[in-house]
Amino acid sequence: MGRRGTFISLEGVDGSGKSTQARRLAAALGRAGAEVVPLREPGGTRVSERVRALLLDPAGAPMAPEAELLLYEASRAQLVREAIEPALARGAVVVCDRFADSTYAYQAWGRGIDEGVVRAANALGTCGLAPDRTLVLDLDPELALGRATRGAADRMEREGVGLQRRVRRGYLALAEAEPSRVRVVDAEGGEEVVWARVVAALADVLPQLGDGGPDA
Repeated sequence: MGRRGTFISLEGVDGSGKSTQARRLAAALGRAGAEVVPLREPGGTRVSERVRALLLDPAGAPMAPEAELLLYEASRAQLVREAIEPALARGAVVVCDRFADSTYAYQAWGRGIDEGVVRAANALGTCGLAPDRTLVLDLDPELALGRATRGAADRMEREGVGLQRRVRRGYLALAEAEPSRVRVVDAEGGEEVVWARVVAALADVLPQLGDGGPDA
């Protein structure tokens, strides 16, 4: 593909603040003059948003873990081919709220699907693409879930803190296994404090953040 852009993903348990920080990151990069393509998973394309609605519907029918895994991968493959690859090819910065590491954490560690199966499914769903840097916003799952469910809870959030604890362990294991790509960011504290940690964790791959205005 001759990729020239930069691909950043933000991960974490539900309610960790990753969506807030993803929005701040996209805004700061825009102020610095970069073309930014903000995306979310599942979602980001017409096909993928329809899959998202099915996956997260709190009133939906019970779903087999394997069906859940394959739906996430189908949504991801469409997002990669339709949105991420073209953006990177023209030199944009892609900021994605979740990517394949969510599937590793939620489906392998959270659901207990064999890790080899999940990795093979991710290889297909990502079309071989990996982020240049992944930030895992790490927060105590009980505190995070309390934040996430202040309003309505989606299908995954309704499964409670036990799932989120297993997911957190998955993320931390991933960061230990891939330290050059995956960085853990302490998500405890105010939004401004966490933002400063995010900027520091991206300084080597996004030096232009230093030109992104007051929030940078």
